Amino acid sequence: MKSKLKVELARAAGVSPRTFCRWLSNHKEELAKLGVSPRAHIVPPIAVKYICEEYGIDPDEL
Repeated sequence: MKSKLKVELARAAGVSPRTFCRWLSNHKEELAKLGVSPRAHIVPPIAVKYICEEYGIDPDEL
């Protein structure tokens, strides 16, 4: 799995980037442990995996 932009993840989830960031705000502690800051535009691979599992995003569609 590769690093992804939050915009790409939002598109795969079928929501706007703003809504997606709101979703992520519910998991800020977990994401911080995975190296994602609230203002980051790029999500590291381990966090992409976590987000895909949490929100049912198919990683093959990214």
